[in-house]
Amino acid sequence: MHPAFRLARPDELLTPVVVASPHSGRHYPAAFLQASVLDEAGVRSSEDAYMDVLVEQAPSLGAPLLAAEYPRAWLDLNRGSDELDPSVIEGVMRVMQTPRISSGLGVIPRVVANGRAIYRGKITRAEAEARIAQVWRPYHAALEGLMQAAHTAFDEAVLLDFHSMPHEALDAVARPGQTRPQVVLGDRFGVSCAGEIVDALEEGFQREGLRVIRNAPFAGAFITQHYGRPARGWHAVQIEIDRVLYMDERVLRPTANFNAIRAAITRVISRVIAARPGRLPLAAQ
Repeated sequence: MHPAFRLARPDELLTPVVVASPHSGRHYPAAFLQASVLDEAGVRSSEDAYMDVLVEQAPSLGAPLLAAEYPRAWLDLNRGSDELDPSVIEGVMRVMQTPRISSGLGVIPRVVANGRAIYRGKITRAEAEARIAQVWRPYHAALEGLMQAAHTAFDEAVLLDFHSMPHEALDAVARPGQTRPQVVLGDRFGVSCAGEIVDALEEGFQREGLRVIRNAPFAGAFITQHYGRPARGWHAVQIEIDRVLYMDERVLRPTANFNAIRAAITRVISRVIAARPGRLPLAAQ
């Protein structure tokens, strides 16, 4: 079976920062594509294409990088394993109902961007559970391990969870006569991450000439909720970047600005790393 994720570790762990890209996976199983009513462009519309490449310099800065291999349309790693949608999975009782499930965006998504259905019918409960066992659980076990290792070494762990967003996603927050935000930082309205970490991110992106907004329209989902526990020294922030900055959304291809955005993101990550106190492992202090 294809690996659930890619993990790039630094030569030496130098920071409590952990970088992740849970929605950039692009291994589409043949059986999944055959079962879908969508063409390639449609099924890839919810993919955070190339986000793993944009953050690939994290290990050179001393931070591990965890990147999904399977796509969000097949399994959403930013959902709880129990967020099962009875409208797309056979044999699921309606014991849990959340806005994400209601909109077709459970752990096994029913739709992609713009509410387009993925399947002709339903998948079996066994198939859904197999996906969770083979990909969701290994990915989150790896992420949990990285966070624990960072906390053990530095007495804190800081998850930078990178995503991309369709340009149209910002229509709801774009005000007439004002420039649109280009980066959304989601910390669940201050619950999942210490304020100074989000401040460092915001200042870093602003120094790169990008416009930043917090928590609208994306405040963070399962990953920030689950891993963001500031009281125990675990921090998590979801970072959404407008795809139009680096990619032609129609054909899912990088534009001429791709390398410039990759360099800007690398500098922002470096800035967050530099902003955290006590960056030497505890054993060296």
